[in-house]
Amino acid sequence: MNFIATQEELRSVYRPASEGSLRKELPALDRHCVSFIQRSPFVILGTTDGNGHADVTPKGDRAGFVAVLDSRTVAIPDRPGNNRLDTLENLLRDPSIGLLFFIPGMDETLRINGKARITVDEDVRARFEVEGKLPQSVIVVSVEGAYMHCAKAFMRSQLWHPETWPGRESMPTLGRILKDQLALDQSAEATDRWLDEAYAESMW
Repeated sequence: MNFIATQEELRSVYRPASEGSLRKELPALDRHCVSFIQRSPFVILGTTDGNGHADVTPKGDRAGFVAVLDSRTVAIPDRPGNNRLDTLENLLRDPSIGLLFFIPGMDETLRINGKARITVDEDVRARFEVEGKLPQSVIVVSVEGAYMHCAKAFMRSQLWHPETWPGRESMPTLGRILKDQLALDQSAEATDRWLDEAYAESMW
């Protein structure tokens, strides 16, 4: 298998980017970007530790959970999770971040690139209170570029088409997966019950 090793080789495979695809990247959020973020219940964060190790993580909450503080700043609450802190520790090493926002049923997505910092400021956290609970921290992103991404990936995948979804019964539960991967003593059913209880107790 041969691999491409230079930018020149790569560019020889693809035709040049169109003027529109280059011009569409904005240095700040316009009203369309803001509207998209306000309607999005789900965003994926891409980070790196600065030493060549990358990570992506999903963040989901009620639509509009990511706050637009101004045209160059967005804030993302960090809710209870597994406490691995991969994203947060990466940001301490390298503040570069990429965001990909989704709206269910919409094939286009919003991409944002920038730099991020972490705050536990009480006033900032209070802004994201849900059911009396505050996020453990807030990721504040300084926007360096933003643009709408075309629909082709979603059109090809038919992601939002229920008729293309595999039957859930054809996939093992997370309890079964964890039992197999971690060689757990307890049953898959017991692990699933434990997960359900943990979800109910620590959603926010």
